[in-house]
Amino acid sequence: MSGTRPTMLHAASVTKRFRVGSRFRTGGVQIVHALTDVSLDVFPGETVGLVGESGCGKSTLGRCLLRLYSIDDGRIAFQGKDITNLSQRELRPLRAEMQMVFQDPYSSLNPRRRVGDLIAEPLRVHGKRSEADVQNRLRELMELVNLSPDFLQRFPHEFSGGQRQRIGIARAIAMSPRLVVADEPVSALDVSVQAQIVNLFMDLQQKLGLTYVFIAHDLSVVRQIATRTAVMYLGGIVEIGDTDTVLHSPAHPYTAALISAVPEPDPHGNIRARTILRGEPPSPTNPPSGCRFHTRCPIAQERCGVEVPVLRPLDPGRRVACHFPLQSGEVAGHG
Repeated sequence: MSGTRPTMLHAASVTKRFRVGSRFRTGGVQIVHALTDVSLDVFPGETVGLVGESGCGKSTLGRCLLRLYSIDDGRIAFQGKDITNLSQRELRPLRAEMQMVFQDPYSSLNPRRRVGDLIAEPLRVHGKRSEADVQNRLRELMELVNLSPDFLQRFPHEFSGGQRQRIGIARAIAMSPRLVVADEPVSALDVSVQAQIVNLFMDLQQKLGLTYVFIAHDLSVVRQIATRTAVMYLGGIVEIGDTDTVLHSPAHPYTAALISAVPEPDPHGNIRARTILRGEPPSPTNPPSGCRFHTRCPIAQERCGVEVPVLRPLDPGRRVACHFPLQSGEVAGHG
C-alpha cells in the first residue's frame, strides 16, 4: 500500500506448505500448498479483515503472521524488525506485543485451571510484577471485558460461550499488545452473542489503541469491524482494499461470488443477481496453473489458465489479482 505510512506488520511473498500423509499409506506423502506468495501490510490502529471460504488459508496466514507457524519462503517484519527466522527464544520478548484470540472458547481454555490463573499466565511469564500488581491487573482486565472480578476463582466450564470468549480476549490483552490476530472469534458463538463480542473488540480498539487482523467467513461481521478487507482464495489474496469498496463494488469475480451468496431480505421481493461458480474448489495439494480461480471463474479466458495474475493497483485504496477485473456494478456470470 502507501509507502509513506509506517507499517506495524509487513508480510512479503509468504509461502507455507504442509506435508500430509505417509509413505506407508495409500497416496504417499503429499504437499498442501496452504499459502503461495502472499503479501500484506497492516497499519497501526486499523482492522484488516481476512475473508474467504473454508480451507482458503485464512487461519494459516494468521498463524504465520505471528510466527506460530514458520514459513517456507518470504519475509515477515513486525514494527520494522525482521522476525522471519527468529528462534522461539528470540521471539519470546515480542510475544507480549503480538497476541491471538482463538476461534473456539471451549477448547482454548484449560478446563482444569481457574480463570484467574489462565489470564495471569502471560503476566507471570513475561512480566516482572509483584503478586499484588498481578491481582490488580486481573481485576482491571475483567472490567475491560465486562465480566465481574468475582469470576476469577471459577473454572471455564462455569461460563457460557460468550463469557469464555471474553476471558480469552482478556488473556490476549493482558500484556497490552499492539497487534491482535482474531481467528474467527465469533463463529462458534450464538448469533445473539456475536454482536456483543464484535462490539467489545471495537471498544477495546478505541480504548487501548489496538491493531487487529480479524479472520472471519461472515461478511456482515467483517463489514462491521474491518477498515480494510482482504479476500483469500486457495492460498492467495485475490483482492484487498477499503472494506466498503470491496464489499459494495467487488472487482474480482470470486469476491463477487462470495458477496452474492449472502442472502439479503428484500421487502419488495427483488431478487439480487447471483454469481454462479462451476465445480468444486481445486485441491490445495494440486492447485491449477495460472490463476487458481480460473477453473471456476465464469469470465475466465485462455490467458487465465497459463499466466498467474499479480496483485496490482486497480483504483485508490484497492488491489486485485485478476487479468479481467469487474467494472463497478458489473456482475460476473450471473444466473
